[in-house]
Amino acid sequence: MNVLKFGGSSVADPEAIGRTLSIVRQSEQPVLVVVSALGGITDLLLEAAHLASGQEEAWKQRLEVIEFRHLEVVRGLIPIAEQAPVLSRVKKDLNILETLLEGAYLIGETTPKLLAKIVSFGELMSSYLIASYYRSQGVAAVFKDSRELIRTNDAYTNAGVLREVTYSLVSEALDGRDPVVVLPGFIGSNENGDTTTLGRGGSDYSAALFAAATKATCLEIWTDVSGMYTANPRLVKGARPIALLSYEEAMELSHFGAKVLYPPTIQPVLQAGIPLLIKNTFAPGEPGTRIEASGNLEGRTVRGISYVPDIGLLSLEGPGMIGIPGISKRFFEVLSEKGINVVFITQASSEHSICVGISEGQLEGAEKATNQAFGYEIERGEINPAVVEGGLSIVALVGDQMKEHQGLSGKMFSALGRNNVNIRAIAQGASERNISAVIRREDVKKALNTLHEAFFEERIKQLNLFVMGVGNVGSRLMDQIRRQQQVLKEERRLLLRVVGISNSRHMVFRENGLDLDHWEALLGEGPPADLHEFHRQVRAMNLRNTIFVDNTASAEVSQWYGKYLQGSAAVVTCNKIACSSAYGTYSGLKELSLSYAAPFLFETNVGAGLPIIDTLKNLVLSGDRIHKIQAVLSGSLNFIFNQYNGDSPFAEVVREAQRQGYTEPDPRIDLSGVDVMRKILILARESGYQLELDEIENHSFLPGQAQNAPDTAKFYEALEAGETHFAGLYREANDSGKRLKYVAEFNKGKASVGLLQVPEGHDFYHLKGSDNIVLFHTDRYQEQPLIIKGAGAGADVTASGIFADIIRVGNF
Repeated sequence: MNVLKFGGSSVADPEAIGRTLSIVRQSEQPVLVVVSALGGITDLLLEAAHLASGQEEAWKQRLEVIEFRHLEVVRGLIPIAEQAPVLSRVKKDLNILETLLEGAYLIGETTPKLLAKIVSFGELMSSYLIASYYRSQGVAAVFKDSRELIRTNDAYTNAGVLREVTYSLVSEALDGRDPVVVLPGFIGSNENGDTTTLGRGGSDYSAALFAAATKATCLEIWTDVSGMYTANPRLVKGARPIALLSYEEAMELSHFGAKVLYPPTIQPVLQAGIPLLIKNTFAPGEPGTRIEASGNLEGRTVRGISYVPDIGLLSLEGPGMIGIPGISKRFFEVLSEKGINVVFITQASSEHSICVGISEGQLEGAEKATNQAFGYEIERGEINPAVVEGGLSIVALVGDQMKEHQGLSGKMFSALGRNNVNIRAIAQGASERNISAVIRREDVKKALNTLHEAFFEERIKQLNLFVMGVGNVGSRLMDQIRRQQQVLKEERRLLLRVVGISNSRHMVFRENGLDLDHWEALLGEGPPADLHEFHRQVRAMNLRNTIFVDNTASAEVSQWYGKYLQGSAAVVTCNKIACSSAYGTYSGLKELSLSYAAPFLFETNVGAGLPIIDTLKNLVLSGDRIHKIQAVLSGSLNFIFNQYNGDSPFAEVVREAQRQGYTEPDPRIDLSGVDVMRKILILARESGYQLELDEIENHSFLPGQAQNAPDTAKFYEALEAGETHFAGLYREANDSGKRLKYVAEFNKGKASVGLLQVPEGHDFYHLKGSDNIVLFHTDRYQEQPLIIKGAGAGADVTASGIFADIIRVGNF
C-alpha cells in the first residue's frame, strides 16, 4: 500500500484536482489518498470564525466565497447526471457550517472546541468531493472520515495523537481491500467523539500516521514544488531540489522553516522505516526528494540552508546566576507554563546569561512572565530585568556530515560578515547536524543567498553592481560588461549583474539584473535621479557582494563612499576627489574599507587603465620604500603638447582633446594642473606619506587670464587670447631640441607639478599621444627606476581600468 497526500495547492481548483487523479491512477498498489482543504479555504474558515466571534456581518461574505469555491469544483469535475447527490451533501455541510458560525456570532466568541469543528469542514468537504470525482471517472474510490480513525487528546486546535489507539483503529479499518481510499487530513476526534485538529500542517502528519499504521511501502507528499530545496527558491534563485535526505536532515530542515514538510510528519515514518517522497503535482515527472534512513550518500557536508522568520530574543542575565543551581530550570518552567515554545537556546559558559529564541508574537508575554518570576532577584540586583529584541530571524545550515568537517562555522560566519550581516546569537547542537545564527529580519534574503553561494555555488560568484554615471566612461563600461559577461562566467566563475544605474537625470533598478542590451531605454524611463534615494535602494535590496561604481567627477557623489563602505558595499571609482581631499577623509575611507571588509579600489585615479596604484601597493606591502616619483600623469596634457606645434591654435588643440574624451568634462581641471596635483598626491599617500593638496607646488603654464576664467567659455576665450604665449613656449623648447612635458614629481616628502622642457634621451622625451609614464625610485630600484608606461587617458582605457577593479573585488 502507498499513501499519497495532496496539499492545498494540489487541490486548489478543478484543474489541479484532475492532476491528482492522473497520479493516483499510476499507482500499482492500493492507495490511501489524504487531502488538505482546497487551497485558501482554511484561511477563509479562520477569518469567518474570527469575524463571527467579533459579531461582524462580514463572516457571511467569507461563507459565500467558501460555498462558491466548492460548488465550482462540483460543477467543474462531476458529470451533470451525477451532481445531485454530491451537491446535496456539500450544501448540507455548508448549512451546518453556517449554523456554527451563526452561533459564534450570537454568543460573540469561539471556543477551541467550536473553532476545531468549524475549521474541520475544509478537509471534510474537499475529501468527499475528490472521492466523488474519482468514482465519476471510473476509479473505485471510497471516502472514510479520519475522525473515526485518528484518536487524540482534548487540545482541540492542536491536538496530540494517541498513537497506540490510532494505529489499532487504522490497521483494522484500512486493510487494503479498497483500491483507493480518500481521507481528510488534519482532523481527528477525542475519546468523546468531538472533532479535533492537528494544528496547521497537520495533513502531512495525518498521512504519516496512516502510513505507519498500515506499514505502507512509501509515503508520498504531493505539493507545488519539486521536493525540498537547498534553500527557499522564492528567496534564492539558485536553489535546487535535494535528491536524497536522511530523516534527521529532513527533520532539521522542516523545523527551520522548510514549509514543504510539516516537522512532526517525519517521526512516524522514521520509527516505521518507511521512505518518504516529496513530489510536485504540477511536474510529476521530476524526481523530487526522497527521505530515508541512509540519506546522504553524496558525502556533502551542508545539505540545505533554512530559516525561521519572526523570531524574538529573550535574555536573562546577572551575577546572581553564576553557580546557582535551578536558575535555568525556573526560567524554562516559566516559559512552559505560558505555552511559549523555545526554538533556540544559547548560554554563556560563565553561566552569567541565558538567551532563548521564541516567536516574536510571544515576546511581550514572555518578558512579563520572566520579570514576575524573578522579581525577588531583580529587586536585589542579582539578576537584571529580562532584555527582549524583536525583528529577528534564524538562519541555519543543516547536514549529517557537518560534524566530520572542520571550518564550516568559520566559513559560515566569515561569509555573513563580509556582507555586513550582523549575528545576534549563535547555537550549535551536540550532534552538529545544524549551525544556527540569529540575524536581523531584513538581512534574511541576503544571508540565505550569501550562504547558498558559499556552500552550493562556490564555482560561480555573483557580483551586484550599482553604477553611478553612464556618460563617456560609464557607457563604455556598460558595453564592456555586456560583451564580457558570459566570458567571465565561464572562465572566471564571476556572474556580473548591473542592478542599478543612475545619471544626472534618471535612475533605474532591477533586483534580478538589468538587460544591458536596453539599459539606456530603461534608464530613460526611470524616476528622477536622487543620491539619497539611490543609496536607500541599495540598502533596501541588501544584496550580497554589492559594488558601488562611481564613473563621475562629482564631489557630491564621492561624499557617499563612506556610507556604502559602512554597509559592506565595495566601492570602485575613477573619481579622484575622495582620495585627493583632506588626508583625514582619505585615511578614513581606507579604515572603513578594512573595518567592514569592503574593498575600496581606485586604480583609475592615476593612469586610467595602467596598473600604477596596484604596483605601488605591492611594492609597499612587500617592504619596499618609495623615495622619488617622476611622472607624466596627464594623458590630456601629453596629447595637447604632442599635437601642438603652432600651426593650429592652442585652443583648438584643447578642444580636440576634449572631443576625444582625454580631458575632464571641465578642461580647466586638466590645464590648471589640479588634476595632476591630485594624482601625484594620491601616489604620495599610497607610498605612505601624509600630504595635503595645498602643499604641492603648482608651476602653472597658463596666462593669468586663463587661470582665473570663471567658466569654460571664458577659459577658451582666454586660451585664444594667449596664443602668442603658447607659441612662445613651444618655440623655446623646439629651438633647443627639447619637448614640452607636464611633469609631476615627488621627492623627499615634497611634491610639485609643472611644464618642463625635456631633452632627448630622457625617459619622457619619446612619450607619444596621450600616454602616461611613471618612474618609481625605491630601495630596490635605485640605479634604474621601475617604469610603468602606456595609454593614460581615454574613455575605453579608463572603463577597462574600472572593469579590472570590479574583477579584483570578485577575487577578494
